Amino acid sequence: MVEVFKTTVEKQSQARLLVDLICLAFTGYRASFDLEDCDKVLRVSCDGTAICNTSVIGLLESFGYEAAVLEDDYSETALPAASQVLSIL
Repeated sequence: MVEVFKTTVEKQSQARLLVDLICLAFTGYRASFDLEDCDKVLRVSCDGTAICNTSVIGLLESFGYEAAVLEDDYSETALPAASQVLSIL
């Protein structure tokens, strides 16, 4: 399972600390930041179980950061292309 969050984390040092805290607080979670992305993306993954979004968000908020789940954005234009591929099969 993978969950992607939009955050307000700005600095690499902050990101490293938060990654360590996430891994300590949540057994089996792996985390990484992409601070070059405009959404300052946090990716959290784990094997087998669902990610507890509210707990991850709460941990970031307890250190003064904002975080929100970054929803999948499937465009309507991509759907016809997929249906065309299926019709070929």
